[in-house]
Formats: sequence, structure tokens, C-alpha cells
Amino acid sequence: MLYELIGIARPGKLAEVKEIVLTAGQLVLQQKGVIRGIANWGIFSLPKPISVHQMRHHTGHYFIMRFDSSVKTQQAVREMLALDPRMIRHSSVKLGDGKLSTLSRFGAPEWNT
Repeated sequence: MLYELIGIARPGKLAEVKEIVLTAGQLVLQQKGVIRGIANWGIFSLPKPISVHQMRHHTGHYFIMRFDSSVKTQQAVREMLALDPRMIRHSSVKLGDGKLSTLSRFGAPEWNT
């Protein structure tokens, strides 16, 4: 199945965001998944202040990763991100209905400004 992961990490160091994406990507690849695209959206204000891991955040570093994997792999990625103290929020969405004709319409993740 094709999934899109939208993550919000602590702002500050780009190296931390790269490490989070690398860890999630390695988990997908180890489970015989395929990464379709990664996009760095940068730092933005959060819609409202969020308290996570005993810290209050007003801004976050947004990123997107689109990948094909099994349901178990997607759950493992979500569990790994939930335990990472550098993450503020994350959300996974299943794209399409699993048919090749539908999935071929999805391109790389974009940010329209």
C-alpha cells in the first residue's frame, strides 16, 4: 500500500530531521518496502502550541515521506516515531485504493507556495 507520512520535528538542527527520516526510511527498506519520495518543507509555526515530552513547542520542522509498504511496516514506523523525543507530531495517510492505475497518478510530494 502507498502511504504518506507527514512529520513535525523539533526545529533547530536540520541534521536531526535528516536522522529521523533516515531511520524511518531504513525501517521501510529493511521490511522490503519502497520509498517513493521525501520532501523537506522547512520550519513553520504550529497551528497552536503543543506540549510533547515535557516541552512546549510553537514552531516545528515539517517533512513528508511517501512510501510503499505493508501494514505492519507502516505501524512499526508510526511506533518508532511515537517513541522519538525529537518528534512533535506525525500522521500517516493511505493513498489510493491499492490498484496500479490509481497509484501511478501520485507523483513526488510537493509544497505549493
